[in-house]
Amino acid sequence: MLIEERSAGAVVFRSEDGNRYYLLLINAGRLDLPKGQIEQGEDEIAAAMRETKEETGLELTFISGFRKVVEYYYARPGGERVHKIVTFFLAESKTKEVKVSSEHQGYVWLSFEEAIKKASYRSTKVLLTSAENFIKRNLIQQKIDAKY
Repeated sequence: MLIEERSAGAVVFRSEDGNRYYLLLINAGRLDLPKGQIEQGEDEIAAAMRETKEETGLELTFISGFRKVVEYYYARPGGERVHKIVTFFLAESKTKEVKVSSEHQGYVWLSFEEAIKKASYRSTKVLLTSAENFIKRNLIQQKIDAKY
């Protein structure tokens, strides 16, 4: 039997001294993005906001226009197969002090290049790349708009 799970999360970044840093949470030695189950009555963005706040303690500003879906399969202990669908949004933090939840052992803020090297999953690397490209495109667009 195939079970379907839906989760939501965020690619969290902050800017400092003209540099951008991405947040990766440490869970069982793996570096990944904050995410969690969508609860009954929640939409994707509400779940992403709640889960990211629970897992990081950060006050975040969610950036409109970025929404990416990742799908994968895994087996639970006992052999049940799960089809997992996770929707990610982009969020900016003004602070770097993270209060990780009990389900994580720590966190790191990394430059884009370091985050790509150290992220544990290919899907995380793809999400980080999409976020970086989205931010760069929009920074360029803001500069173009500011000229008119």
